[in-house]
Amino acid sequence: MSMQKKPQMVEAVVFFNDRGVCKEMLYPEFEALLDNVVQMPEYADQQMQLAYVLINPRLLVKAVVFFYLDFDEKGEADRGWNLPLRNLADRAGRGPDMGAGPIRLACRSQCPVSWHQMHLWDPNLDASQNHLVQLRESIKRNNLGVLVEEEPAAVELARLQMADEHQWYAPAEESREEAEKLARAMLEEHQQKTAELLGQHEARLSQVSQQHEQELSRLKLGAQEQVKVLQAELAALREGLKREEEINAGLRRELDGQANGFQRGREELTAQLRHIEQSGRDELEQLRLQIEEESRARMASLEARYKEQISVRDVELGYRNELDQQLQQENQQLRQEAEQLREETAQLRQVATQLQQGAEGLRLELDALSAKAVDGSVLERLAGLGVIFVVYHPGAGHLTLSLQDVARYQENPMAYAAAKCFVAEDQYRSWLAHYQQPACEGRLSNGERCAMPIDRVETPGRFVEGDSNCCSRHKTAGRLRSVTNG
Repeated sequence: MSMQKKPQMVEAVVFFNDRGVCKEMLYPEFEALLDNVVQMPEYADQQMQLAYVLINPRLLVKAVVFFYLDFDEKGEADRGWNLPLRNLADRAGRGPDMGAGPIRLACRSQCPVSWHQMHLWDPNLDASQNHLVQLRESIKRNNLGVLVEEEPAAVELARLQMADEHQWYAPAEESREEAEKLARAMLEEHQQKTAELLGQHEARLSQVSQQHEQELSRLKLGAQEQVKVLQAELAALREGLKREEEINAGLRRELDGQANGFQRGREELTAQLRHIEQSGRDELEQLRLQIEEESRARMASLEARYKEQISVRDVELGYRNELDQQLQQENQQLRQEAEQLREETAQLRQVATQLQQGAEGLRLELDALSAKAVDGSVLERLAGLGVIFVVYHPGAGHLTLSLQDVARYQENPMAYAAAKCFVAEDQYRSWLAHYQQPACEGRLSNGERCAMPIDRVETPGRFVEGDSNCCSRHKTAGRLRSVTNG
């Protein structure tokens, strides 16, 4: 003999997302989820909106509790969650009629236990997306497979029996009593529906008021934070303006002092150059006279010596014919010395010419200094007009040149950029070659360059010659050679 299961009240849990109901499960399944017997990876690292629902055998909602549930990064439910859903549903206040009379509703704005309020949420009652309507329609679809109580079959019209006409009307006294009872029942029903509507409106007004208060608090807090930020920015701007004015005044004083010092230095340099030029002329004249005098004296000495030797050799010619060859060799030597003397004279003249060229070079340097002074005055005028001198170098970025750094930058831009990067000029040049073409600098067995593409080092300070510009194979080979040499 088989026993038929009798429909009874069912507990279920419904998940909500932005589009409405997204998942349904019976309460035993929800308990398994809380015990982490099953996981839900699709809700990993999220806080979901859920509803505990009590359903009668006719698929009508009797009680609802709207609550939050957190999931970790693995999709497991929060182990510390312990909200008493059944207790909240039993003690919940009156809600709207969802087909089986007013439901028991527990939410954030209508929580029977105040310390659980933070774990609840308010349903949306707007016509565009009403969570209660979505919940009712989802339960009606019976995706959970709840046993439904069958409705009583309607009696066929052919089987209905009509009473006699004299029995259609009750006595007048009974009709009056029935009318009064019906009126009282209708009045009670109307009062009940009015109370339900008032309850719904009060819940809606409470929810809207709470939302407005939260929005107003958020706006006030945002406005206060914005005012604080603006006040801080205004104070920072005022402080920055004050510092800029002080810096400008100091720079103006420094510029005036540098201009005066440059003018004095120019005058001193001009005087020194004139003195050097005059001294060079005097020394050149003295050197020329000295060379001519030494040349005449040496020529006279050599001539006298030659004549003396010739006379001696003429006297001795008769006595020492065998020394004729020796005399000829000495004569040849004297001629070589005379030729050497003439070459020394030519060299002295070249020295004199070089001294003249040096004086001319000093004069050209004076002209260049004068031109540089003119350029400096132009740069000063440009700086006075507010022109900012900016250059760009890889690794250092855009550099703002002060007026006193322009000359040093023109002398050696690479050295200036290397100094700004806090590295030596050689290291900066090696890094720049690597930055422009990041390829291995190692050598293959045939002597050719490896040229394998490597990662580019973005800053000169992190560049290491022989390591940053080599591939992994040549880095290892370089370390092995270093260890072997060590």
